[in-house]
Amino acid sequence: MSTPTPTTERETLSSRPGGRHDLPLTHPTLPRFAPALVGVMAVAAALLVGLLLGWGLALMTLLAVLVYAVALPLWARIVEGTRAAKDRLVTTLVWSAFVLAMLPLVTLMFEVISKGAKMLTAQFFTYSMRNVIGEGGGIYHAIMGTLLITLFAALISVPVGIMAAVYLVEYGQGKRMARVITFLVDVMTGIPSIVAGLFAYALFVIFFGPGVRMGFGGSIALSVLMIPIVVRSAEEMLKLVPDELREASYALGVPKWRTVVKVVLPTSLAGIVTGVMLAVARVAGETAPLLIIAGDTDSVNFNVFSERMATLPVFIYYSFTQPGVPPEFGEDRAWGAALVLIVIVMSLNLVARAVSKLFSPKTGR
Repeated sequence: MSTPTPTTERETLSSRPGGRHDLPLTHPTLPRFAPALVGVMAVAAALLVGLLLGWGLALMTLLAVLVYAVALPLWARIVEGTRAAKDRLVTTLVWSAFVLAMLPLVTLMFEVISKGAKMLTAQFFTYSMRNVIGEGGGIYHAIMGTLLITLFAALISVPVGIMAAVYLVEYGQGKRMARVITFLVDVMTGIPSIVAGLFAYALFVIFFGPGVRMGFGGSIALSVLMIPIVVRSAEEMLKLVPDELREASYALGVPKWRTVVKVVLPTSLAGIVTGVMLAVARVAGETAPLLIIAGDTDSVNFNVFSERMATLPVFIYYSFTQPGVPPEFGEDRAWGAALVLIVIVMSLNLVARAVSKLFSPKTGR
């Protein structure tokens, strides 16, 4: 008489209708083209509504983002289930936040390029506004003024900022003076730019009397805004230098000041230069302090220590507020100058990135 063979649990489940092996191994998913399809439909819906209601590009983009953020997770909820829908929703919200953050920049660049590109001619870069009424003229005087004032501001701010950072990191650990400097730097970081202009004006009034206007005063005002940025960026870069490098230098009998000059500063050079370039880009577009102390002029002035000096931000301000008759020519020059200023600031940022990548310490073997 044969004994029955025991049935395992796996065999039992597989033999039953609806057992474990009958369950689907994969869940239904949206096709790969689903996000693109929903995006196209969202853009089409936003364009249709925007054209019917006369909306601008910003509102249509916002509507497209909202439609996409609702439609794709809803479709995923129907096809893929709740968990996948939540994942789609979070991913969509992250991308939507990115799009909304980029929207003002893209809109600004589109507006400035569309209205200012036509002004980028040889005459626009090589002529000033002296004796120009109506059409014509250029921004040569404003470009030179911006470069000279910013250059002198950097010549003042960079040595002061780097030396202050060296003191805070290398010499002022735990000292009261270091705490005072840190507090003052924090305060200076948040002061409005117009206050820096008033400070420079009050300082120069003491020496030259009321009504003084000169480019060097603008450099002083911009240096007040630059110094805290340079101090903070240089301080953080100096803190990143490993203590082992300092200790190795001290072990060889090298004095501290020479260690700072030969070891610490060269190691942190890339970060310091990047911070300086970003600080220059930060103050290059300031208007209020230059409006107060540097003034404006239609002629080219290469002497920052004498007379008024034109700058691109102030030129843009006066071209919009006092465009002349007819106003179209002044407004066109303002858009062209705005585009040039954006290109200058963007170029400084790109140079800062290139310098950081080129001179940063190489790691690895």
